[in-house]
Amino acid sequence: AQGIDASVGSPDIHRPAGEQGEASGDVTSAPPVYSKDQTPTAFLAGEFVRWLGEQQQGAPWFAHISFISPHPPFIVPEPYNAMYDPADGPAFRRAADWQAEAESHPYLAYDLDCQMRTKFIPGAQGKVADWGDENFRRIRAIYYGMVSEVDAQLGRVWDALKAAGRWGDTVIVLTSDHAEMMGDHFMLGKGGYFDASYHIPLIIRDPHKRAVAGSVVDRFTEAVDIFPTLLELIGAGPEPQLDGRSLAPWLDGKQPADWRDAAHWEFDFRSVFGGEAERHFGIGSRDCNLAVLRTSGFKYVHFGGGLPPLLFDLTKDPGELSNVADDPAYLPARLEFAEKLLAWRARHLDQSLALAELTEDGVVGHVSWAVGNRQ
Repeated sequence: AQGIDASVGSPDIHRPAGEQGEASGDVTSAPPVYSKDQTPTAFLAGEFVRWLGEQQQGAPWFAHISFISPHPPFIVPEPYNAMYDPADGPAFRRAADWQAEAESHPYLAYDLDCQMRTKFIPGAQGKVADWGDENFRRIRAIYYGMVSEVDAQLGRVWDALKAAGRWGDTVIVLTSDHAEMMGDHFMLGKGGYFDASYHIPLIIRDPHKRAVAGSVVDRFTEAVDIFPTLLELIGAGPEPQLDGRSLAPWLDGKQPADWRDAAHWEFDFRSVFGGEAERHFGIGSRDCNLAVLRTSGFKYVHFGGGLPPLLFDLTKDPGELSNVADDPAYLPARLEFAEKLLAWRARHLDQSLALAELTEDGVVGHVSWAVGNRQ
C-alpha cells in the first residue's frame, strides 16, 4: 500500500535492497527496501499513537507495546544502519575459539552446532560459530542501530503522551524478555545460561514518585517482579499466587530488609516435535532443561538428564569461561548453591491447587476467593 514490493515475503523482505536473490557470504550494513518509517517498530509506535487518541480524556488505560526490535533478522534502514562503527564496542567474552567453547560442556557443544546463520541473516549459509570477528562486529553495529531505532520510536510515544496530557500521570516500564549473545562465546540470539542472554534493561518511571527519579538500583530483579509492582502502583492488593515481589519500595527510596540476593532463571531446550535434543543427549523431553542461580559472586547451573553441572566464580571469571564445579576447593560452594536452587524450585512448583483446600464447607483458600468474586 506504500509502494514497497513485498512479494518476496518474510524473511526475504529483510535482506539488503537488491540482494533478495543469492545471499552474499559476509554481513553487510546495507539497508533493506523499506524506510525507517516503515519498520515494524515504527508501525507499532504509530498504532499506539492512534489508539491513544481514541481514549476518553481522563479515563484510565493500560497499554502493552511489544516491539520486536532489536531482534533477528539483523537489518535496519538508514540512518541507523551506518550510525555505529563496527570497530567500536567491548571485546567479546569468549574462549580462544569455538572448539574450546564446545569442549567446556556437552550442552554448549550442542547449542553451538545448532546455531545457523540464516536465522539471523536471511539466506546466509553456514554456522554462526564459523563467522570471523569482522562479521560479528558488523552484526553488533547493526544491532546498536536497531536499538537506536527503537529509542527514536519511543520518543514518538513520549511525545504522544505529552500531547495527550498524560505524561504526568502515566507509569512507564521499559524492559525486555531476553537479551542478546551478540558474539560472546561465538553465539548470537538467546538461551542457555550465559549472562549475555539474561541481563536485560529495566527502567520504571512513576511521575508521582520523584524523590529518587534518575537513580540506579544495583540489586537483583526478575521479570516476575513487574506484575506485582504494577498492582501496587495502581493500589491493588497483592495476589498470593504471584512469584515475584513489588519493586515499588525502591521507587520510594526504601530498601526492603529481606530483598533477594540472587537471580534465578530456567531454560527449556526440548524439541518435542523434532526430538533433536532428545536424540542428541539420549534423554527424554522432560529432562531437556536447565536452571540457574546467579549471585553477585557465583553462577550455578543445574541440568536435567544427568548432564554435568556448571559453577562459575564470577569474581575471578566474569566471562564465564572456567567451570569449577569439579574443583575440590569449590565443592562446598557447589553444594550450597545446589541446595539453594533445589529449595527455590520446590517453592515455585506448579501451585494451581496448592493454595486451596477442599473441606466439608466447600473450597477454602485462594480459589474460593476468586470463584466467589466471579459469582
